[in-house]
Amino acid sequence: MRVQQFHPEKGKAGGGEPLPQELQGNDRLRAQLTDSKGIRAALLAEPVLKPRGVVTRYIACIRFDSKDERGQYQGNKEYAAFFFAGELTQIADAAPDVCDKSAYQPFPELERL
Repeated sequence: MRVQQFHPEKGKAGGGEPLPQELQGNDRLRAQLTDSKGIRAALLAEPVLKPRGVVTRYIACIRFDSKDERGQYQGNKEYAAFFFAGELTQIADAAPDVCDKSAYQPFPELERL
């Protein structure tokens, strides 16, 4: 199931890293959540090239509120979706410097998981 379609320009960015075409991370996100049915206030930022260590990769930031094991909303949390060669490879908790300047847009597809 396709979660979100990105609309980057065709081709490759500087440094030869292919532009991500879509975020297909439903299973990865579900595995990290206690209750994937209770997601609200979901936001997504378009992928941008960012240096991580010695490499530069596309990273898309995701922010949403979900329920914990007691069924209580825990507040907004940020995740970073990492891409390699145009493919989603990892979704992890976002370090503070990764998503601090992200331009978020509504992400209703995540709320309908």
